Formats: sequence, C-alpha cells, structure tokens
Amino acid sequence: MKYGDWYRTKDMVLKGDDWLISEIKASGLRGRGGAGFPSGLKYSFMNFKDWDKDPRPRYLVVNADEGEPGTCKDREIMRKDPQKLIEGCLVVGRAMNANAAYIYIRGEFYHEATVLQRAINEAYEAGLIGKNACGTGYDFDVYIHRGMGAYICGEETSLIESIEGKAGKPRLKPPFPAAVGLFGCPSTVTNVETVAVTPTIMRRGANWFSSFGRERNAGTKLFCISGHVNNPVTVEEEMSISLRELIEKHCGGVRGGWDNLLAVIPGGSSTPVIPKSVADNQLMDFDALKDSQTGLGTAAVIVMDKSTDIVRSISRLSSFYKHESCGQCTPCREGSKWTMQMMQRLETGNAREREIDMLQELTKQVEGHTICALGEAFAWPIQGLIRHFRPELEARIREYQKELGASPYAGGWHPNSRAEGKLISPGM
Repeated sequence: MKYGDWYRTKDMVLKGDDWLISEIKASGLRGRGGAGFPSGLKYSFMNFKDWDKDPRPRYLVVNADEGEPGTCKDREIMRKDPQKLIEGCLVVGRAMNANAAYIYIRGEFYHEATVLQRAINEAYEAGLIGKNACGTGYDFDVYIHRGMGAYICGEETSLIESIEGKAGKPRLKPPFPAAVGLFGCPSTVTNVETVAVTPTIMRRGANWFSSFGRERNAGTKLFCISGHVNNPVTVEEEMSISLRELIEKHCGGVRGGWDNLLAVIPGGSSTPVIPKSVADNQLMDFDALKDSQTGLGTAAVIVMDKSTDIVRSISRLSSFYKHESCGQCTPCREGSKWTMQMMQRLETGNAREREIDMLQELTKQVEGHTICALGEAFAWPIQGLIRHFRPELEARIREYQKELGASPYAGGWHPNSRAEGKLISPGM
C-alpha cells in the first residue's frame, strides 16, 4: 500500500459498472497484451442486455502467461507490485460484474507466483477482496492458476482450455469468451498490464491518462528493451515516444553508437523487424508502427547491432514457433516446419534465389488461415526479413554457389549427390 494502491478503492467500486466502463473508454486505454483492442469496449461486452438475469457466474481471466520472447513487463508487475494487479482485478471485475478473477501465470514464473499468492493472502486478510470486498457489499475472489510453459496458452481461448484442465489448444470463435468462456460462463481475458493500470486511471481521471501519447494511442506503456544496448531495461514511458529517444534516454544508447545499429524488432518476436533506416524516425505506438508494416505488440524492443547475423536470428525464431505450434490446424503445423527448414538452409545459403519468393508465398498462405494468431506470429518476422534484408539472403546464396561450384537443387539437394529412394523436391 505504500505505493498508493487501495487508496479510495471502495469509492471506485461503489460508483458502479457504467461509470467504470465509461471512464476506461474515455481514457483511450487499449489492450497491452499485443492486439491493442480498446479495453473499455472489450469490457462492455460482458454487460450484454439482461445480463443480470443470466444465472451463470461471470469471470475475469488475467493473462499472465508471458511467453513472447523478449517480453518481461508482466513479471515485473507481479514480482515488484502485486497489489496493483489485485486491486486492478477488483476494479475491472466490478466493471464487468464478475464474481471472480483467475490469474493464469506462466509455469516458469515460480517466484512471481509465490509473491502474488502471498499478496492475495494479505488482501484477503485485510478484507480488500473476498466477501464484502473493501466494505462495498460486493463479493469478489481471486485465484491463481499456474501453467506448464506452453507458449500457445497465451492465446485467450487456449488459456481458458488450460484452466479447465484440457490440452491448451485454441477454440474456434464464435462463440466468443464474453458469451461462452471459462467453464461455459461469460468471461473476458485481459492482460496483466491492462488490469494493473486501471485503478490509477480511475483515481487520476481519464483526462490525465489520455494526456500522454497522441490520439488513438493514449497513455503510458511498459517497454522491455533488450539486446545490443548498454543498459537493458524495463521502463514505463508515454506512448508515441520516438524509438531513438527511448533507447538513448533509458538504455544509454546502442552498443557502439546509433550508427552501429542494424535492425530492431519493436514489439516482441512476432512483429516484423525494421532496419536502421526505418528506426531512425520511428514513433513507438500502435498506428505509427502499423504504418511501418510492423506492430507494437507487447513493446518488447529487441535491438541488434551490426555484429548480428540477422538471418540466423530470424531462423532461430522460426525454430521457436515450430516447437510451440500446438499442431491443431494444418497451415500452422506444416507451415511452421517448412519455414524452419527453409530458414535453416537460407542461413548457409543452401538454396536457390527463387526459394526466397517461395518462402514469402508460404508465409502468405499461412497468414489468416489458422484458428489463432500463431500463424501470423511466425509468418511476419520472415516477411520483415525478406522485405528489408533480401540482398543479404541473395548474397549468401551466391556465396554458397561460388563455394559449391554449382547451384544446389531446390530443396537443398546437392548436384551429383546420391538421392535414389529419397523424396525428390520439385525443381530438382
């Protein structure tokens, strides 16, 4: 409480769901988990017509399954400031008239789960949650559910499946969780950071929050900056700050100076990479990054200097996504394997130049054809690589051909190699 948490929380809860929803909408808060959907609108879906006549319980599900490579913001909240999250659960839960909150924590976050459980116990003892929470007459419980380390469980419907004790595989939508969610009841899945910032918005007012950033990109945001910077850090900054200012102000600049920058992944591993020429004048918000054909995502900024093998970096991400695919839908199950194999060959240049176009076409075939967004997650980094670093890929292929003395066949077969009884790739 020394951070100012739980100050006049009772007054906020007593003002009711309509006031809370309208304040969140007025603040311009957008989801901090990656998609950037307007939070007030999302929470209002739970208060559908005649919701109070529905006998089913209603749940708030907090997504703390922070598995995106490069992202480390939610664990900082749970580790250093857990009461902010618990208070946020109560306020957001009241906004959608929920009976309980389930916080789904990534399996590797043992320390964070321990700290958060201790904080929940303290909140129960103080009468802040549970029966008659904060003396408001409103009953609200908070539970922790620990995952087992699957990246796919960060997707909202597979997270719900996991809490229910099933395999973490995404559901087809509709029905959406707001109608049929956790245990078949109305539920809303939302990110830790989105929940944790809500009580502060209620205390200080929507106008205060919307004064940061710019229109449609209001407020502050936690940025996790890692890679080739002098001082890797997780920092809260206002939206629409320039990428260069963010890195130089909080990280002591790029290792070797700004001119040594090669590329930046601006929003976690599933967002397309941008080269230095784009990063020079890049603003860090949803719309500006969308205009640069990338995204803010979780705002996990991964900085790469000129010592980086950019092709190997993206190839490593392809291996990660192949490993984490749940295998439920064919474009993702097969596409992630094919992209990984093609990227591993492009690392060494063991390919033909037309295979770059084949790889691009493959990512386009996967994108938008999967149940969840994992298809886009492994397609976009490769599209960004081809868009900005195609000359690097072509140079590797030419270098490999020079060493080999001939062009490899499509699929990586070497000329004069014995291939009897083996599956021959098209174009051989």
